[in-house]
This record gives sequence, structure tokens and C-alpha cells, in this order.
Amino acid sequence: MARIEDECDLLVIGSGAAGLAAAVSAAVLGLKVTLVEKERHFGGTSAWSGGWLWVPGNPLAVAAGVDEPPGAARTYLREELGNHFEPQLVDMFLAQAPHMVAFFIRETALSFNAGLGIPDFHHASAGSSRGGRSVCAAPFDGRALGPRIKDLRPALPEIAPFGLGIASGADLSHFINATSDPGSFLHVTKRLARHAADLLVHRRAMQLVNGQALVARLLKAADDHGVRLIHSAPCRALTHGPGGVSGASVRLADGEHHIAARRGVVLACGGFPHDPARFVALTGARAGHWSAAPRANSGDGLALGEAAGGYVRADLAAPAAWAPVSVVPHKDGTTGHFPHLVERAKPGVIMVTPQGRRFCNEANSYYDVMRALFEATPEGQAPEAWLICDQKFITRYGLGRVRPFPFPMKPWQASGYLKSAPDLDGLARACGIDPAGLAATVETYNAPARSGLDPEFGRGSSPYNRAGGEPLHKPNPCVAPLDYAPFHAVKVVPGSLGTFAGLATDAHARVLDANQQPIAGLYAVGNDMASVMGGHYPAGGITLGPAMTFGYIAAHHAAGQDLPT
Repeated sequence: MARIEDECDLLVIGSGAAGLAAAVSAAVLGLKVTLVEKERHFGGTSAWSGGWLWVPGNPLAVAAGVDEPPGAARTYLREELGNHFEPQLVDMFLAQAPHMVAFFIRETALSFNAGLGIPDFHHASAGSSRGGRSVCAAPFDGRALGPRIKDLRPALPEIAPFGLGIASGADLSHFINATSDPGSFLHVTKRLARHAADLLVHRRAMQLVNGQALVARLLKAADDHGVRLIHSAPCRALTHGPGGVSGASVRLADGEHHIAARRGVVLACGGFPHDPARFVALTGARAGHWSAAPRANSGDGLALGEAAGGYVRADLAAPAAWAPVSVVPHKDGTTGHFPHLVERAKPGVIMVTPQGRRFCNEANSYYDVMRALFEATPEGQAPEAWLICDQKFITRYGLGRVRPFPFPMKPWQASGYLKSAPDLDGLARACGIDPAGLAATVETYNAPARSGLDPEFGRGSSPYNRAGGEPLHKPNPCVAPLDYAPFHAVKVVPGSLGTFAGLATDAHARVLDANQQPIAGLYAVGNDMASVMGGHYPAGGITLGPAMTFGYIAAHHAAGQDLPT
């Protein structure tokens, strides 16, 4: 029988950036907060992410002198979201996101770096920015977490081999240039030496970057402000009645417990990327996908919200944050999912269908590439593609899970993950690609590529393309021919970085019932909340930026505190 384990003011279910932001904000505002996480480790998808937040008008950009025209970000979202633009939600996000960043800098252990050179995805849309709307958690020394470090979700092994995280920007450039630049070689040598020492002493990485740094800093803030953190505690049911939601039952090691929550419950369980039934219902023919999110993100928050009278919005432009992934075989027979977010913009790689044809500008955003693949796939066929490169490319950049020189390729060739051949004809046959189609495509691509041109798809023509390219490669940082045998390929399938469809909420993150009335005491944030972007993907960081902002907003509402103006 359930019994009361304890009482709190606010109960948060889920420990990604959204849940932790809600918990820490509420604690700073004076509430007694308990956070429960069903897995052994805290961090959710956020701990596996790049850690970037899209926050137009953030204080770091203002301090750096970034001068945006008034309303530019709203104009951009109005054009990008179209019929899915909801003024109340968008305006709340744009108004409070900069305050959220300032709040965490002022009150907690969070520190951010500015993304002054990171453009929005679509430069042709009115109000787009060439940089300054993004922030990322600053690198963090995991030793500052003390014993709590053992509770941080380890980095995604497909992205961070042996747990070594590589930050975007200068850190990544050093790793790419380590074999050709003495300064980069020294940087990488120091990073590897420290990492080896950390593995020996602590059995994990301690120089934390990207999403690892974000979650670690939030965990430090939670401990600093007295948030009670409980892992291995799946939520079984919410306590709700005529007065609204007032707590939840969770399963702990010694049985079922009840936690009463005087100010309500925040759902932050990470959406439903691994809930097959719901995914099929919302995606239809595009049901098959390989998400890069943790497998425990199985729709718990949505189910809890529905049981309390909420509903899941299915009217978004897309239900998921689509991204190309490759399926990585592990030695124990399991598989991992590698999200292809970086190498597609580098010069010397193309992406083709099984017919051997290019279908998009490979340097566009991961979301746009997947939408293009869906459109290029004939009805009744599975959407899949192949990333094709030559030896020069893979030596410098790697390909998917295959690391660049001096890391070996043979284990990946032996596992079947990496296909290689001395010529394009052999590569096509190894992959099941139409040989004539691939030969014609490479010939068509190579000729203008030698001059840095891509007349078919305009690769390298946008600020976003060029930001992801190779700045040392001229004249186009995104375009180079495929000339140097042998040739290599990795198969790409539909994946996601998470889900967009979620519980309907108002601008204070309160879950709405079928009559569009808020359910007292129930909030949804992160991917449990229907995306404020309406299922569109206008810029990097449009998941974590709103996730932390609406966590901050929900905490203020639960605490009865006015939001800053």
C-alpha cells in the first residue's frame, strides 16, 4: 500500500535540463523541491546533447554588442512557424528566455559561453540572425560535483568514445587539425593526457563539455539550493482530484511511496521517442526510426498528463525532431545510434539514395536533411541514404562513428558499419546502391566541386552551411570533389533527437484539459510540453532554450512569484 514518504512544495518528475531548471528555479524562489528520476543517472537527453540553447536577446550577446532590430526574433519565428505560430507561447518564451539566462548566471553555478558565430538555420527568412542567439554551458570540472558526479549520466558513447567529450568550436577544430598543426597537436595531447588521468583516478571524464557540462552545472545548483534528488524512482501515478494534482506515487527500492506536493507537479520526462505505439500513431508511414535519445524516454510524462485530464497535441508540423542517424553495432550484440550532426557540412562528402542520387544540400540542418529524404523516398519504400566520401575525407574528419586518423577503420569495416571499396563501382555494389546512378552523381558533382561550386543544391551558400564547413578549405568551406580512392560509405536511417508533440499547455506551462482550461497543480516542460516551435526547427538549441525557459516560468507560477518584465 502506498504511504506518504514525505511532503514538498513542488515535485518534479524527470531530470533533463527542463526538469532541473524548474527544480532549481523553484528552490531559489524559496520552495521545498523534490525531483525524481526513473533511471539510475540524472540528465536525460540533455546530458547527451550539444548543450546549446537558443535564446534571442540573451545577456551574453548584449554584452558583446550584438545589436538586433527590435522584434527580429519574433519576425523570424512568425515566418518560420507559419500557421503553427502561437503568439502567447512565443511571446512568453521570447520575453522570459533572456531573464532565465540572467537568473541562472546570477543565482546558481551555471555559466555560459556565447555562440556569437552560430547562425539560424534559414538565412532567407525575415528576421534571421547570423549569430548571437545561442548560448552553451561553459566547460565544467566534474570534481566540483563531489560524490554527485557518480549520478551524472555518462556521455553518449557513440559521440564521446571512452567518455571524452569534444566541445564545438575551437576544441573540435584542434582535434580535426591535430595531425597537421603543432598547436592543435599540443592541445589534443594535453586533453588526452588529462582524460587518461581522469579515467584512471575517477573512472570517467571530469573535463565536462556540451550537455554534460550543462547538466553537471544544474546538478551542482540543485545541491547548492537544497533540491532533494532521488534517482531510480519511476513515477507510477499522479494524485489528482477535483482540486487538481497534489502529488504522485513513485516506486523506490523498498516499495511504493507517495510524495505529496503542495504547489503541484512538473512533468519533465523527455517526451516519447521510445514509445512505439504513440510514435506509430503520430507518424503513420514514417513510424520506423532510431532515436538518439535515451531508451527510457518512453512517454511516461504524456501518459501521466493524459490520466490527469490533459491531452497530447497532434496538430504540429512534425511530431519529432528528425535527424539522420546510423546504427552502430556493439561487441555485445546491442546497437547504438550515432546522430550525424557535424560531418555532413565538411568538404568532400555527399549523401545519396539507394538509386545513387543526391537529394539535398547535405550541409543544411539535420532536420531539413531528413525532411528532404522523406520527400525523395518513393511511397512504400523505407527512407534510407548513404553518406559517401573518399580516403582524404575520412582521414581528416572520420565518418559517423569511425574516427579520423590515426584511429583504425578496420574494426568498423569488419563489423559491416563502414563499407569500403577501391572504386565507386565496388562501393555501390557493397552498399546495394545502383552503380550507374552513383557514378553519374559523382561525375556531376565533382566537376563544379573542383571550383568550389554546387549548382545542383547550393551547398555552402548560406551562413549556416559555412559555419559547419571547414574554414581552411577554399573557396567553399563545404564543397570538395571525391577523388582519392579508396571510397567509403555509412548507411543513414531516420532518427530523432527527441519529440515535438506533447501535452497542450498555456504560457505558464500549465497543462490544459480538453476545454482549454489549466489543470490546477500540473505543469509540463521540455519534451513533455508540445513544442513552442509547432513542430518546426528554425535554429539549433530550440529544444533546450524553451525547455529551460518554461521550467523557469513554471517554477515562478508554482511559487506565486511574478515574472520579470
